[in-house]
Amino acid sequence: MAGRYAPRPTRATVRGGHVAVPAARPATTAPAVTAPAAPATTAPAVTAPVAPAGAASAGLAATAPAAPAAPRTRTWTPPWPLDLGLVLGPLRRGPADPTFRTAPDGSVWRATRTPEGPGTLRVAARGGTVGAEAWGAGAEWLLDRLPALLGAEDDPSAFTPRHRLLAVTERRRPGLRLTRTGLVMESLIPSILEQKVTTTEAYRAWRLLVRKFGEPAPGPDDRLYVMPEPRAWAMVPSWEWHRAGVDAKRSDTVMRAVRVARRLEEAAAMEPEAARRRLELIPGIGPWTSAETVQRSNGAPDAVTTGDYHLPSIVGHALAGRREADDAEMLELLAPYAGQRHRAARLILLSGRIPPRHGPRFTPGNIAAL
Repeated sequence: MAGRYAPRPTRATVRGGHVAVPAARPATTAPAVTAPAAPATTAPAVTAPVAPAGAASAGLAATAPAAPAAPRTRTWTPPWPLDLGLVLGPLRRGPADPTFRTAPDGSVWRATRTPEGPGTLRVAARGGTVGAEAWGAGAEWLLDRLPALLGAEDDPSAFTPRHRLLAVTERRRPGLRLTRTGLVMESLIPSILEQKVTTTEAYRAWRLLVRKFGEPAPGPDDRLYVMPEPRAWAMVPSWEWHRAGVDAKRSDTVMRAVRVARRLEEAAAMEPEAARRRLELIPGIGPWTSAETVQRSNGAPDAVTTGDYHLPSIVGHALAGRREADDAEMLELLAPYAGQRHRAARLILLSGRIPPRHGPRFTPGNIAAL
């Protein structure tokens, strides 16, 4: 959970290319051959098709790539300060996430699979107004749910800080809202990949699998990919999971989840606790994974993450000076924020009050080398 909420800008690049036309070979004259005389016949003239300029040397006509269709657009003015990085940052799975990109101009690009099909969304905030563009079959779906994505269904006024650290952080981060994507699988699958491994290992697995088995996102940005549909996830061979560093326990959990993907997607419309109970019916999905999912899909303000390797010590250090805190002590410290415990944890992470490290970093495994 820690350290996943600030999108990192990436450098925009423009790539172009030119197909050189090979020079025509000089004509050669074959030696004359004398044949017996035969009656003269006139054959119909055959006209060979002329390849356009720039055709490849293999003889196939080169075709220019089709320009992306014009995007659908929408503008929306939120009645509160909005920080795109804070709101949408939890949707990014690492700095090289192929489904998420932050442009140098501050706009956020997101590619996802909606109930209507693949879609790409670009969101930019200027002068208190949000402008959005969307491409693909899921464009209308994404634009319709833009306010919920940016926190319109969240209610920060329900949160009352009871520690000075949280009061100061809340005042310094007025643009923080909890996103609600309305999509379960796009958060569930990467959360499964993050079980019991370092974030570096999980981000690598997500990146490799999405780029190999997903599809290029609609729209002008050819660096974005849409994650695979459930059937494509189910068809990933065992050796590809192995190459991505995903052990059998996690890959089997993904396989079980995608078989009932439609039923799991229904959880996005449920109350967070009911949604978590439905997700946890799948063997291999426990409280950690369900909380990480509904925080994003349902915008759940109370879905605190238990079973995390770092979060209990961070909360314990920030609120009680106890870096050795476990889940039970973390929940006790967050009890005054019942109903808003996830928001309290987010504010603690944003405060920067992190306990100092006293040992080496955990060494990532590499099952692909086995």
